[in-house]
Amino acid sequence: MVDDTNRVVAANRAARAHDVQVGMLRREAEAVCPTVVTYAQDRGVEAGRFEPVAVAIESLVPRVEMVHPGLVFVPIAGAVRYYGGEAALVGKVAKAIEAVAGPGAAIGVAQGPFAARQAAGLAEAGPVIVTDEAAFLASLDVGAIGSEDLAATFRWLGITTLGELARLPRAAVASRFGTLGLDAHRYASGEDRATHPRGVPEGHAVEDKYEEPLANLEQAGFAARNLANRLLEKLKADGVAPHRVEVEAESVEGKVLSRVWRSADPFDEANLAERIRWQLRAWVESGGIPGGLQRLRVMPADLSGEGRQLGLAEDPVSEAEATRALIRAQALVGPDAVLQARPQGGRDPLERVQWFRWGESAPLPSRDQSAPWPGRLPAPSPSLVPSQPRRLGVEWEDGLPTRVRLRSRWEPVLSWAGPWRRMGRWWEGESATDRYQLVTSAGAFLCEVRGGEAYLVGIYD
Repeated sequence: MVDDTNRVVAANRAARAHDVQVGMLRREAEAVCPTVVTYAQDRGVEAGRFEPVAVAIESLVPRVEMVHPGLVFVPIAGAVRYYGGEAALVGKVAKAIEAVAGPGAAIGVAQGPFAARQAAGLAEAGPVIVTDEAAFLASLDVGAIGSEDLAATFRWLGITTLGELARLPRAAVASRFGTLGLDAHRYASGEDRATHPRGVPEGHAVEDKYEEPLANLEQAGFAARNLANRLLEKLKADGVAPHRVEVEAESVEGKVLSRVWRSADPFDEANLAERIRWQLRAWVESGGIPGGLQRLRVMPADLSGEGRQLGLAEDPVSEAEATRALIRAQALVGPDAVLQARPQGGRDPLERVQWFRWGESAPLPSRDQSAPWPGRLPAPSPSLVPSQPRRLGVEWEDGLPTRVRLRSRWEPVLSWAGPWRRMGRWWEGESATDRYQLVTSAGAFLCEVRGGEAYLVGIYD
């Protein structure tokens, strides 16, 4: 499975046996294992498929904290005493997961979430229970901090394990590597987060009730973004942001569902709305909200007052205002009418832009931007490209363009370039065309000539 950067984020055992590793570029994975089948990551689908696993764990240990679909943290101090030890509890959790998802769950037990996650990463042969967390962390490779660039720098300095990193003076690491290095030192020392959680102030939970129950995922997505925006606006007044939120939904039939999501960094609006949307999708697709959603509530916890260093040109106030304006626009005209773009590969100007809904993760590009694309137009690209070519009146003398018809008048061609021959998809019946750049006193145009007729396909600034 690959993410929107075309890097591998998950691989099954068969793929790993052929040296496919998490973090590889897609083309590298397909090179080492040509028979591999690649899927694009879809967090919403993952949330739906992972929901039965979360429910199975929660039937044994309450208050599951979801990090992302596939990874949960579960506080087990009370459950260990109830079930008679860590091994007994882990065995029950493994059986519960296997009953709904089959074998293969990676389970790690440690005092802190970071150590538990690292233990789970070593649990292919069975659950790993850490008894000496300090020794366990000290033995881990420095790459466990999660940043390959920072890990490479540490290795270049001769620091290869987290134990060696933890022995360095924290002030020196923070001075040299900033916040990223400080977080790495804290993880290496067994300190999971730099925040100091406070109690949840009164009145910070947000809730919406719907006279007409929400019956589809589009409506649920708007509700998620609206609640995320309102919650963080409330918390901003106190200068805090949540590390944990509890999402609670009530169906028309009165069924109440809740789930806790956790983030190592304080939630921002986009991340919070995304997680609420994942959870609602999981509940809807699993049939957990019969009849539609009539109430949605989000409650914050583990509030952090730590801020972040703004960039020199960063303007968070204007950015927040723009985000709210786009949210309102989406609510008025629909999600398919508010789009954002990113470049991708292609020969034509229209092909070289990929459009997707604002506020959603960009899909995988359908065409590789780094490919050679022989025959594509030279720079600069047109600033305006119509969705369909429009007929354009062009006069020719001896095969050279001389005048262009703009509504009721003819404009002389001052200069031009071309033609660039574009070979059509002959297997689909497309013919070859020629493209010209035409400059007049009224503007510059890109036109395409096919079948003896000229068509406007781009306008330059």
